Formats: sequence, C-alpha cells, structure tokens
Amino acid sequence: MPGKGDRGGVKEKPKDAKGALLRIVNYLMQYKYIVLALIICTFLSNLGNLMGPKLAGQAIDAASAGPGKVDMGRVTHYALLMLAFYVGGSLLSFLVTVGMMRVGRKIAQNMRRDVFNKLLTLPVGYFDRHQAGDIISRVSYDIDVMTLSLSTDVVHIVTSLVTVVGSFIMMCSISVPLVLCMVFTIPVSILFTRYMSKKTRPLYAKRSAAYGRMNGFTEEMFSGQKTILAYAHENKVCENFSEINRGAAEAYKNADGMGMTMGPTIGMISNIGLAAIGMGGAILYMFGIVSLGQISSFVLYSRKFSGPINEIANIVNEIFSALAASERVFQLLDEPEEAADIYGAEELADCRGDVEADHVSFGYLPGKTILHDLNLKADAGRTIAIVGPTGAGKTTIINLLMRFYDVDSGEIRVDGREHRQYTMESLRRSYAMVLQDTWVFAGTIFDNIAYGKENATMDEVVAAAKAARIHNYIMRLPQGYNTVISEDGGNISKGQKQLLTIARAMLYDTHMLILDEATSNVDTSTERQVQKAMQELMKGRTCFVIAHRLSTIQNADNILVVDHGDVVEQGNHDALMARKGFYYKLYASQFE
Repeated sequence: MPGKGDRGGVKEKPKDAKGALLRIVNYLMQYKYIVLALIICTFLSNLGNLMGPKLAGQAIDAASAGPGKVDMGRVTHYALLMLAFYVGGSLLSFLVTVGMMRVGRKIAQNMRRDVFNKLLTLPVGYFDRHQAGDIISRVSYDIDVMTLSLSTDVVHIVTSLVTVVGSFIMMCSISVPLVLCMVFTIPVSILFTRYMSKKTRPLYAKRSAAYGRMNGFTEEMFSGQKTILAYAHENKVCENFSEINRGAAEAYKNADGMGMTMGPTIGMISNIGLAAIGMGGAILYMFGIVSLGQISSFVLYSRKFSGPINEIANIVNEIFSALAASERVFQLLDEPEEAADIYGAEELADCRGDVEADHVSFGYLPGKTILHDLNLKADAGRTIAIVGPTGAGKTTIINLLMRFYDVDSGEIRVDGREHRQYTMESLRRSYAMVLQDTWVFAGTIFDNIAYGKENATMDEVVAAAKAARIHNYIMRLPQGYNTVISEDGGNISKGQKQLLTIARAMLYDTHMLILDEATSNVDTSTERQVQKAMQELMKGRTCFVIAHRLSTIQNADNILVVDHGDVVEQGNHDALMARKGFYYKLYASQFE
C-alpha cells in the first residue's frame, strides 16, 4: 500500500492564480446582492471622505482673507460639512467592514462544507497518500487565511480603488500642473509592485506547504505519543520537529521578509512625489496660479492618492498568501472522486454471498503489481481464511472485495455478476467489517453499536453486546449504554473498542462478513468467548477472515496462503498440514 511519505504539498509556484481568484469570486457571488449593497456603501463612504480635503481647502481660503476680513460663518459652514461627510463616511465604512466579515464567515462555512463533502467522495487511496494533518491544515488554516483575506482585503481594495480614482480626478480639477509634478510616481509604483509580486507569490505558496507539512508531522507524532515515550524517542522527535519547524519559520521569514519591503518602498516613492508637489506648489503660488487653500487640498488629496497605493502594496502580500492557501483547498476539491457506478449498475439486493475472484492482478502504483493472478471461490455461507506473512497482500484482497480499489485485470464476481455491475453503496452495505484498526466516534455506546443499523432498538443493541461479551462491562459504567465515549475512544481500552466493533458487526444484518484480525486486541480468555459468539455470527454468512493466529481459523472451509502477492497454497487446515508446505511451516512456527 502506498506510504504516507507524500505530504501532499503544493508546488512552490501557484499553477493558476487567476483561476483560483475566479473560483473565490464564485463563492463570493453566492451573496452577490449583499456584496453589491456593500460595494455601494463603500463607494458612498469614499465619496464622503473625498469631499473632506476640498472643504478643508475652501475653509482655509475663507480664513486667509486677512485680519478682520475672515468670514467665520463660511469657515464654520465648511468645517461642519467636512465633519458631517467624515462621520457619515466612517459609519458607512464600519457597516461595510461588519458586512464583509459576516459574508466571509458564510463563505468559510460553505467552503468547509464543500471540502468535507468532497472528502467523503474521495477514494481510499487519497488518504493513503496524504497525511491527516495536512488535510486538516487545508480544512482549517488554509480556509481561514483565504476567507480572512476575503473579508478584509476586498473592502480595502475596493476602497483604495475608489479613493485613488476619486483623488486623481479631484487633483486634476484643482491643478493639472501640480498633477504633473507627482505623476511620475505612478508608473514607478506599478512596475515595482508587479516585480515584487513575481518574487513573493511563490514564497507564499511555499509557506503554505511548509505549514501543511508541520501540521501533518505534529498530528502523526501526537497520535503515536505512547510509542514515542515507550521507546524513549522524545529527543529524536524533538529534533525532527525542530527541523520541520525551522523550515516553516524559514519559509515564513522568506515570504514576509520579501513582502514587507513593498510597503516602505512604495511609501518612499510617494514621499518623493510629495516633495515634488511641495516644490511645484510653491512656484505656482508665487506666480499666483494656485491659492494656499488649493495647495492644501491638493496635498491632502495626494496623501489620499498615495496612501491606498501603500495599502494595496501591503495587501498584495496577504492576497498572495490567500491565493496560495486557496490553491491547496481547490487542489483538494479538484481531486478525482471515487469511480462512479457504471451505467446501468443495479442494487445488490437479496445477496446470497457467492464470491469469486478470477485471475485478478492489482498494484497500488503503475508497474508495481501486488497481487498476481489471484483466484478464489467462496460459496455462500462458507468461511475463507487468508493467511500469510506481513506484506503478503492479505489486506489488499479485502480492499478489492470492498471496491476500495478496482482491479487492474481479471474479475471479482458476487452472486455470479462482476461486482462493478452493482452500485458501490449496495455492494459495500452487503459486507460487515471488523478491522484490526478499530474506529469508534464521540457519542454514546448505544450510538456506536447501532451505527450500521438505522432505527435499532435497545433490545437489539443489548443482544449484540451480550453476544460480543461486552454487556457486563457496559452495565458497570455509570450511565450504561448512554455512557459517552470520548473522541477516538480515549476513555476505553483497545480491547473494549474492539468488542464494541464486533457488537456493531453482529447487529449489522449482512450476508457477507470481513474479519481482519478481529480479536487482536483482546486477551486470550475473552478471545475464546468471543470466538464462540463469532461462530454464531458467521453462521449462514460468507466470511473472509484475515488471521495471524492460525489456531483461530482451523475450522475455515478454505484457507488461502498468500506470499508476495501469490496464492501459494489453498485448502482446509488438515489438507494443508498434511502437505507440509508453507502453511505447515507457519503453523509450526507458532506452536513449536
């Protein structure tokens, strides 16, 4: 099976930043009327703020008439108008900020819903190739980065654009010569921003990938904490984490270090433009071309003009970070889903349980075949045991029976029909499974046992728990079957978790059963009791049993002995022992 070495990180440079931006806009368009209203409010807010410098200039001209000639009524009138426009603009700006934050939260909710739904449609192979921590990083960190940028940066960009255009128009209306004094700063700022964007965008993509690797490693180490402590491996783990953490910090420093140079540089260019305005304005004032109030208004507009350019330069860094994060999310959303049912696929109803594999070959990776020419026949109600050394391909056979993967060649038939002719859901619902890696979820014991059977009654759950020999343990708990299990069953033992999953399978009414080391986590005494219960569970069902303890499968109708992907022997226990081949050696090694 593919290992977990593939961290699922993105490339250093986004493949399609424009495409990612358009897909973000598609999410934004789900609230287009709200966004349109907020854009209108943004426009009105900026118009109010743009009126301030003009009114300030008029107030200065009214106050510069000379001693005893100042018309305080006009000065007060302009001052009050300026106050009204600024207060009104600030209130509208606050409304826009709150509105966009709410839209951002809604988009984050929708995007997480889409990602979670997508994860449920992905093939098992995707989870074999990607760390759980990296997937969680995309669901949490990357979506948060993207929606935070959406909530704040969109407002800033729209505000900045309106302010820049409005300020430029107002400056032209005041004095075109003064505009010419500072117009050279515009192309310089644009060219510098474009140059820096090409430098910083790959760095932000690399930063997101580094955080995904760090989260993946952290999740992996926390899940194996007891093993780490048992082997006194703490120092080595800390060293490995320090190296990964150093890489994440280095990626963060490189991205932000490069990005942080944009704002100060653009600010310096703007200040050079302001100095040019000061010199040009002084000359024009001496020749009586502009008034003192016009110069004052022009300087205020120039600051409004250059200020948003500085903000955009800083926002660009956040946008690149958001685009890098969004690409990781959209990469997940674009992953090929599990193979769809073929046209005309039928429900597997009234399953008898006849299963046959005919010349099946399969490999997880192209050119690396795991199973070679597998043939098996399981008549309804019969028990097939699959044994062999670790890595022989036993679990791979189960993966193929359940259609977690499709065969490369050959056929697997159920009730005489190739199993791809059935809908995948009905095929999988025809199997009950008890795996070595037990899974329980945060909820009551009743809910965990009744997981596979809708509308299960308490009597049915209790009967299944008694058959699995866990009823007495449950009744000793303070709340019995209503006792809440913590996440991943942290408050019960592995053996108890395994008994719960056995009870779950006993309650699940199917015609086929898969047992993958189903009693590996229970003690020998309990195993004997559970084996008796499982004999009842297995009656009348087609059973596939993977076992390392060969004493548990002596009564199997047929035993497949698998080694390096080949069935080297098959037959019942007595026949295989009499042959004194591979199975005999395995059995003898356990009972020497």
